[in-house]
Amino acid sequence: MKNNDRISRSIWKRLKDSLRDVKTRRYARITYGVFWNLTLLTIVITIVGAAFAGGVGAGYFASLVKDEPIRSHSELKKNIYNYEETSEIYFADNVFLGKLQSDLERDEITLDQVSKHLTNAVIATEDEYFYEHDGVVPKAILRALFQEVTNSSNASGGSTLTQQLLKNQVLTNEVSFSRKAKEILLALRVEKFFEKEEILEAYLNVSTFGRNSSGHNIAGVQSAAQGIFGKDAKDLNLPQSAFIAGLPQSPFGYTPFTKEKTIKKNLEPGLTRMKTVLNRMYQGSYIAKAEYEEALKYDIVKDFIPPREVAVEKYPWLTFEVEKRAIDILSIKLAEQDGYEAIDLKKDSGLNDQYLALARKNLRQNGYKIYTTIDQKVYDEMQKAKDAYQYYGPSKSEEVIDPETKKTKVVQEPVELGAMMIENKTGRIISFVGGRDHEREQTNHATSSLRPNGSTMKPLLVYAPAIELGKAAPGSIVADLPISIPAGGKMWSPGNYGESFSGLTTARIALAKSYNVPAVKFYMDIINQNPVKYLEKMGFTSLTKDDYSNPSMSLGAMGKGVTVEENVNAYATFANSGKFIDAYMIEKIETKDGEIIFEHKGTPVPVFSPQASYLTIDMMRDVISNGTAVSLRNRLKFQSDWAGKTGTGNKYQDAWFVATNPNVTFGTWIGYDTPKSLKGTYKGLEYNKRNLYIWADLVNAAYKVKPDLVDPKERFEMPGGIVRRSYCSISGSVPTDACFKAGLVETDLFIAKFTPKNNMDNSFTSARYVEVGGKKYRALPSTPDEFSSVGFMVSPEFLEQIGSKYMKDPEKLGLGGKMVPGASLNDNGKTPSSPSIGSSGSSISWGTHPEGDVIGYRVYSGGKRVASIKAGASRTFKGRNGSYYVTAVDIAGRESAPSNKAVIGQAANPASTPAQPKQESTPKTETPKPADPKPGTSKPAEPKPAEPEPEPEPTTPEPTEPADPAQGTN
Repeated sequence: MKNNDRISRSIWKRLKDSLRDVKTRRYARITYGVFWNLTLLTIVITIVGAAFAGGVGAGYFASLVKDEPIRSHSELKKNIYNYEETSEIYFADNVFLGKLQSDLERDEITLDQVSKHLTNAVIATEDEYFYEHDGVVPKAILRALFQEVTNSSNASGGSTLTQQLLKNQVLTNEVSFSRKAKEILLALRVEKFFEKEEILEAYLNVSTFGRNSSGHNIAGVQSAAQGIFGKDAKDLNLPQSAFIAGLPQSPFGYTPFTKEKTIKKNLEPGLTRMKTVLNRMYQGSYIAKAEYEEALKYDIVKDFIPPREVAVEKYPWLTFEVEKRAIDILSIKLAEQDGYEAIDLKKDSGLNDQYLALARKNLRQNGYKIYTTIDQKVYDEMQKAKDAYQYYGPSKSEEVIDPETKKTKVVQEPVELGAMMIENKTGRIISFVGGRDHEREQTNHATSSLRPNGSTMKPLLVYAPAIELGKAAPGSIVADLPISIPAGGKMWSPGNYGESFSGLTTARIALAKSYNVPAVKFYMDIINQNPVKYLEKMGFTSLTKDDYSNPSMSLGAMGKGVTVEENVNAYATFANSGKFIDAYMIEKIETKDGEIIFEHKGTPVPVFSPQASYLTIDMMRDVISNGTAVSLRNRLKFQSDWAGKTGTGNKYQDAWFVATNPNVTFGTWIGYDTPKSLKGTYKGLEYNKRNLYIWADLVNAAYKVKPDLVDPKERFEMPGGIVRRSYCSISGSVPTDACFKAGLVETDLFIAKFTPKNNMDNSFTSARYVEVGGKKYRALPSTPDEFSSVGFMVSPEFLEQIGSKYMKDPEKLGLGGKMVPGASLNDNGKTPSSPSIGSSGSSISWGTHPEGDVIGYRVYSGGKRVASIKAGASRTFKGRNGSYYVTAVDIAGRESAPSNKAVIGQAANPASTPAQPKQESTPKTETPKPADPKPGTSKPAEPKPAEPEPEPEPTTPEPTEPADPAQGTN
C-alpha cells in the first residue's frame, strides 16, 4: 500500500517537472494547435458536407414532389372523406330493406360512435406516437432515404395513420420513393389542416377488414363490427375491439370467414394477431394487467355470427330492379349537371353508356339512401302466395347451349309468372312478382320481359279510342262473322275461339266475351286515325314500325311485346279518368348527409276523356260479371268494383289478366320464357283459369295486409256528359217504329255528344221477298205478288256500318229473319219445265221442282186458276171433284207449260192418279197464259244464260301472328 503511494508521488513529480520544461511546453503547444485545426477542419467539412448532402437531398425530394399540386384544405377534405360507402334501400314508409350489392360493403360512422377500446387498440397497434407526431416519424424518413440511397429492394410503406390514410384515399399503393415523398409532404399538410380526431375517424372508416359472415368484402369499423359480431362499433368489448384492430395488417389472412359464408378451419392467425394487439395495448398502458389477462382468456370464436341473408339474397328481383332504376335516374342527373338533357342520352348511345357507368360508380361509392314505393307487407305476402300456388302448369323441355361446354343440352322450363300492382292516383308501384325462382332465371318478368298482350290490347287500342273518336259505343252493333282483311299484301282472316261466330252482337258483348272479329272491325274503322298514338301516350316503349299499320295489333299481335308493368300502367289510365300517370318505384334519393338529389314528380298525360274512360270501364265490368273472367267471383275473398280484361297470345303462349278498381290496378301474366303453348287443362283447370286464379290469390294476399288499399268502399263514379238512351239492337241507332214492331229495342250508355239522336234508324226498309228452301231472297220487279211477302229488308248502309265489306258470307248474318240485300235468287233465264202431279183421294200433289229459281206453283181446274202455292209451302192441294193441272213459276214471273192432268172424286181414274204421276200431254185449249208482271213494272226480259256464282276468295294466314285464338273462353 505504502509502495503504491510512493510510486504515484514519483510519477506525479516527474510529470510536473516535464511540464515545467521549456522544450516540452513548446511541443505541447504545437500538438494542440495541430489538433485544434484538424478538429475545426473536420467540423467545417462535416457542416459543408451535411449542407451539401442536405441540399442535394432537398433538391432530390423537391424533384420527386414537383408534380404534386398544392392541395387546399377543402380539396384534401374532399379526397380524404371520399371513400366508398354502400347505398341503402328502403321500403315504403322508411322501412329498411338492406344494402345494394357491392364489391365492398362500408358504413360510415363518426368517432363518438366507436368503442374507446377499439380506437385505443388501433392506435396502440398501428401508430403508437399518433398524438405526438406531425404526420410523419423522422426515423421512418431516414429509413426511406437510406433504402433509396442503397438501392434497397424493399421500400418502406406508410408508418403513421396519417400516411396510411393518404395512401388509401389520395395516392396509390405504388411502392416507390416518389409516392413516399408525396405521402410525407401531404401528411405534414394534413396534420396542419385537420385535428387528430378527424384523421382517426377517417382512418376507421377507410380501412378494410376482410370479409363478413356473408362472405362479402367489408371496410370501416362499423361494417366490421356488424359483419363479424353482429353489433355496432360502439358496443364492442375489449377482445372484440382487439380482434378488429388487428385485421387491417392482413385483412384476408386474419378474417375468420370465407367467401363461401363459412368460418375458416384455421383461425390461429387471426387469434394470434388479436393477442398481439392486446399486448401492445397493455404495453402502452391502455389497459390494466387484469384486463389484459382476462381478454387473453376470452373465447372470441363464440362471438362470430352465422351468415346473414342480405337484401340481394332475400329480395333479389327488388334489389336489382331498384339498382337499375337508381342508375337510370342518376345518369340523367349527372348528365344534366354537365349541360346535357335526357333526350341527348336517348339519341347518343355512347353518351348514355358513359353516364350510366358514372352513375353506377357513384351509386356504389357514395352511400345514397334510396326510398322506394314498395310496401314490404304486400310484397312479402305476394311472394308467399306465388310460392304456394300449385296450378301454373307443367314444365316443358327446351334445348339450350351450355355456356361452358358449348354443347346442346335439354333443360326443363317451368311456367313463369309476372305480376304488378300500381296505385292509380299516384302511379306508385305497390308490389310486384318478378318470377318464380331467381336462382333459376334472373329475368324480371314484371318489368323487363316483353310479350304480346293478346286481347288485353282491345280496351287500350280499340274500344276506348273508338269510343273517344265517336266511332263506337257500348251499344254499337257489329257483325261477328268470318271476315277477310288485307294486311301486309296478304289477306288475313282472324278467328274466334273454336271458330264459332255469334252473328250480330254489340260492342259490350263482344268485349265481355272477347270476340275477335268485332274488335278487328272497330279497329279498321279508326286505323286511319293512328290509334297507336294512344299507346304511346300510355307509356308503351317497345312499339315497332309495323305495329302502326298491322291490323292484328287490335288483338295484341305486337312486333316485340309489352311488359307487365307497361300493360298494367296503361289500364290505370281508365281509373284516372283518362289521364296516364307514369308508374314509378323510387320516391327519392338522398346523399349520406340527407341532401335530396332526386324526388319523384309525376305529370299526368291526358289520353282519353273521362266519358270514354268510364264507358270502357263499364264494359270491362261485364268481363268479370258475365264474361271471360266470371270464374273470379268465387275466388276473391272480397268484393270490389273491378273492371278488367283477359288475354291470350298466339297459340296459347301467353295468358293475361289486368283489372282495375278505384284504388289500384293489378295484372298478371303466365307463360314460358321460350314461348310455348300453355297446357290446355292442368289439374282440372284450363289455362285461362290458372292465370285468373293466381291473379286472385295474389290480390287476396295483398288484401290480407292492406284491405283498405285493395278493397276501396267507393265505386267508379260516372262523370257528366254520359246519358242512357234506347237504341235499336240490330243497328245501334235510335229505334224507329219498324224496330219497335220487331221487338229489337235495348238501352245502354252513350257519350252525350255521340248519341244517335240525329241518326234515325235506317237499318230496315219495307220490301218484297220470296222464300225458297228456308231462305229469303229479294223479289224482282217482275216477281208475281202472289208468291212474295212484304217485310223488312236490311239497308245497304247498315250492312256497311257493321262491316259487310270484310265479310266472306253476309247471308250468314241471320238478322233475326230479316233479309240481307244482295241475297237474290239466281234466274236461270229460261221458262221452267212442267211439273208432274198425281192425285190421292181428294188431293193432288207434286214433287220439288228441279230448277232452283222456281218460287211457286199455280193450280188450275176447268181452265181457271184456283190456287197459288209458294215454293216453301206444302206441295199439295185439296179440292173438289174435277180435273186439275199445275204450272211452275220462277223468280222472273215465267210460267211453265201445264203439268199432266189429275182427277179428284168420282171422275178419278185410279190408273192415272199415282202419287207421283208421269207428265201428261196438255191440251192446247187449256194452256194458260203467262202471268202478267207486277203492275207498274216492265215485262220480264228475254232469257239469258245463267251466270256462275263467284267462288270464295282464298284466304292466307295472318301476316304476323294469329291473334288471340282462344278469346272465346278467355
